Amino acid sequence: MPRSLRVEYAGAIYHIIIRGNAKQNIFGDDADRKRFLRRLAESVETYGVRLYLFCLMNNHVHLVLETPTPNLRRFMQSLETGYTVYYNRRHRTTGHLFQGRYKAKLVEGDEYLLKLSRYVHLNPVHVGDWNKRTLSQRKTCLQNYRWSSYRSYIGQEKLLKFVTYGPVLTQTSIKKRRQTLAYRKFIEGGLAETDTEFAEIWKKSGVAIGSDEFQAWVRDQCVALAGKAAKPEDISFRKEITRFDRKDVLEVVGHHLGVKVERLREKRRNSILRPVAARMLVKYCGLTNRQTADVLGVKSGVAVGLQVRKAVALMAKDGRAAGMITTIEAELEHRILLVRSKPCH
Repeated sequence: MPRSLRVEYAGAIYHIIIRGNAKQNIFGDDADRKRFLRRLAESVETYGVRLYLFCLMNNHVHLVLETPTPNLRRFMQSLETGYTVYYNRRHRTTGHLFQGRYKAKLVEGDEYLLKLSRYVHLNPVHVGDWNKRTLSQRKTCLQNYRWSSYRSYIGQEKLLKFVTYGPVLTQTSIKKRRQTLAYRKFIEGGLAETDTEFAEIWKKSGVAIGSDEFQAWVRDQCVALAGKAAKPEDISFRKEITRFDRKDVLEVVGHHLGVKVERLREKRRNSILRPVAARMLVKYCGLTNRQTADVLGVKSGVAVGLQVRKAVALMAKDGRAAGMITTIEAELEHRILLVRSKPCH
């Protein structure tokens, strides 16, 4: 039986599920879970992936992530291979640890991303007999579960450097100081009341999670690719995108922020220059966090991720900054339209 089609493009958001071979456990103890998270953090930085959330269960793992460049296959290969080698050595086993190829469903984003985050974070209390426990017991279990990103989302643990929180949290409240509490209420509200609309979307989601139009678009790409693919088991699709030269993007950013390009590389406390420049380089040049770090003189890809998150936070709480960022993106989007409208010779 051929493998399901893999649709990849820059900026794609995925819900990933990794399962143990023959439903076996993939973690023997907490040491294994810590090692998996360490490998996950390393792969996130190496491949410039934006990890929004995760949840480790005994025999499977949920990840929700975005690929600024279409490199999901390489990222997942690094994650799974690295952990499998470690696991087999430590437990003196051989062979496959994971069940076939991971599942990857495209996510439309925005409200679907927020609702999907509730589904993923509630996993620990949707297994075994937890559905039969009292609401108070389930809430306590959820808040005490150490192996997901939920505790860091609600402020019970410090923020994890390899997780990007902004895109999810900014959908709960415009004001940053209210986001953590609003998100906690949203997630834990799902313990008492099922989101029937999302449940229906989840039920009929084959290759994508989103609106009917989005799911139809993804299915169309799968059909089109099936007719073209030389290798049916490994197919990718890239949206038509126009990538700018990094120099051009920095000039646009500098122009609208009223500074020379050189100043965008300067380290300044509470400055919006680097965060905005980092966001535009990743979004419009298709650079990884590590590549962006080299351009801006930042020490690591992780640091760039922090800068990008800072830009997202600024858009949520600072109207003036949000206006400048929107103006910059509008000009870059306009330039994209001009490039695409030019006739081909």
